[in-house]
Amino acid sequence: MVAIGVESDGHQTIDSVRETSFQNAFLALTNILFAYTAHVAFFGFLSETENPTDFPKSIAMLQIVNTVMYLVTALVIYRFAGYGVKSPALSSASPLMRKVCYGLAIPTVIIAGVIFGHVACKYVYVRVFRGSDHMHQRSVLSVGSWISIALSIWTIAWIVAESIPVFNDLLSLISALFGSTFSYGIPAALWLNMNKGVYFKTLSKTLLFLTNVIIFAMACGM
Repeated sequence: MVAIGVESDGHQTIDSVRETSFQNAFLALTNILFAYTAHVAFFGFLSETENPTDFPKSIAMLQIVNTVMYLVTALVIYRFAGYGVKSPALSSASPLMRKVCYGLAIPTVIIAGVIFGHVACKYVYVRVFRGSDHMHQRSVLSVGSWISIALSIWTIAWIVAESIPVFNDLLSLISALFGSTFSYGIPAALWLNMNKGVYFKTLSKTLLFLTNVIIFAMACGM
């Protein structure tokens, strides 16, 4: 962000409204969805929290900080890079600063990818061995199963990433397949299940019921 601002050639054309095709508009929508999508590790963190009732406070703080950082970064980069900003935005910097930025970003990207992969492997492993002694043993079966699950998941991830090399298209696919359901569909369905029978007990419950029904319908539509 700083590099793009310093290297800017001057005023860039900025449009608050722009005509575009449905495909490009939906691509932009899914990219925004990806930025604010719920993390797959939320349920894992919640289950291991000493006091689960404190978890909403952590989520609120995360979303506030996350939203502010994303808005500031996006607005500043758009101001100095203009409509032609590339995806990822690091590519909009000069060749030298691009290398520096990617050098700083690669470790965090790897760490984020490892977290996602580890959580996915854990979900599968726990589902397969739930209730058995292999959950807490280092037997040949448990270790071999963990290695096999990890290799399978990382192989699938590599195939998907290589098949869709365009960053925007890959984010759009991930958002459409998983982000909409995980961030909107599942939370809405959980709320409806937790409040079954009291949807119309109070005005606030009624409004929340209608809100969650709309959110669930939007998730199905995406």
